[in-house]
Amino acid sequence: MPIITENLLNFPIPEIRQRLTRRDTILYALSVGLGQDPMDLRQLDFVDHHRALRALPSMAVVLGHPGFWLADPATGVDAVRVVHGEQRIALHAPLPVEGELVGRTRVTGLIDRGEGKGAVLYREKELRGAGTGALLATTESTSFLRGDGGFGGPAGPVRPPAPLPEGPAEIIVDLPTRPEQALLYRLNGDDNPLHADPALAAAAGFPRPILHGLCTLGTICHALLRGLCGYDPARLTAMQLRFSAPVFPGETIRTEIWPSGAFRARVLERDVVVASHGMARFS
Repeated sequence: MPIITENLLNFPIPEIRQRLTRRDTILYALSVGLGQDPMDLRQLDFVDHHRALRALPSMAVVLGHPGFWLADPATGVDAVRVVHGEQRIALHAPLPVEGELVGRTRVTGLIDRGEGKGAVLYREKELRGAGTGALLATTESTSFLRGDGGFGGPAGPVRPPAPLPEGPAEIIVDLPTRPEQALLYRLNGDDNPLHADPALAAAAGFPRPILHGLCTLGTICHALLRGLCGYDPARLTAMQLRFSAPVFPGETIRTEIWPSGAFRARVLERDVVVASHGMARFS
């Protein structure tokens, strides 16, 4: 069935209640590359349960996550051709390392780019403490629905990305990914076989399984914590980026950071920009 604008704008995405454990917090940090340097005590604060554990700010994207609800036939979306295009995170308080959480996701915008040109879907998730109702984080995602244009939906407004930085970056952070990293990241709840099955990856046009875009985001968040915040997660209050190319597990991600908080990321092995239009807010 084709997309019906009002149905998709008001689609009943289920509320997710989650019991977060310290083990979950450590697993997320390990899955995005923290702890690769066993002598770096700042990284150990995120992965060693014997220390005063801290949560990586980018973990907000996996907490209270409703799963791939766009695969529900009732949405009218061609789920096979959905691409995660952009991600924003705003932190209203440091994330807890354990406790009861509630995630509420809703569609906030839908753009019809025309027949054969696809569509753009905007959605927002509020993450709150289950007991207090306190707002912990707001995440916003942009998905490109490549197989779904021409259904008669609105043509705008389109949200502009962050501006591209000018001049050379002043901070460079290189972080390696591991060959098995996508398999570990899947344990956070995103088990799309594109990130594990070589045959499915080949069918999608990739020579081998690719890293999750949100795993790339987590690696970049690590770079921002190192380059801008001295590994203090409370200092990073927001970040946003546009995904521009996939990363293959085992490649090195170089994050180039400007004093304004603007950033971009590339993989060194292929000299390909994998995240652009990045902007971080920090104190």
